[in-house]
Amino acid sequence: MVTSKIVKPVVKKPIAVKKTVAKTKPAARPATKQVAKPAAKPAVKTVAKPLPKPLPKPLPVAKPAVPKPAPSIKALPDLKGKAKKAKLVRDSFTMPADEYQVLGDVKKTFLKAGLEVKKSELLRVGVALIRELDLANLKLAVASLPPVKAGRPKKEK
Repeated sequence: MVTSKIVKPVVKKPIAVKKTVAKTKPAARPATKQVAKPAAKPAVKTVAKPLPKPLPKPLPVAKPAVPKPAPSIKALPDLKGKAKKAKLVRDSFTMPADEYQVLGDVKKTFLKAGLEVKKSELLRVGVALIRELDLANLKLAVASLPPVKAGRPKKEK
């Protein structure tokens, strides 16, 4: 008896090759018909050069203290368009009529000079000037003010 062996042929499977694809951002869609665009070129690799060592920082040199001159109205910077919008606060207050008249007189002086100014701007300038005073001069200025009753004045009949 003859025994025959059946031999199965061995089939080699092809090896899968990995393809590298350059990632690109999708192009924006045009408003009209789509136009075929050429494929993007692969990015060129650059060799990174070693960075030079940072130089040591020089020691800071002490500068002599220079007294700050008092700011004049002309020296104040124009901050109307540059500053962030600050939170506004609405307040009311009472002041003697003669001091209130000073605000009107100063406004007239500005108008004669060709500039328009608001009462609130004048008060803000006053606050800015108060900030520059030292404590001793500020105490003298507050002490020289006549006392005013708090609250709204009574209406006259």
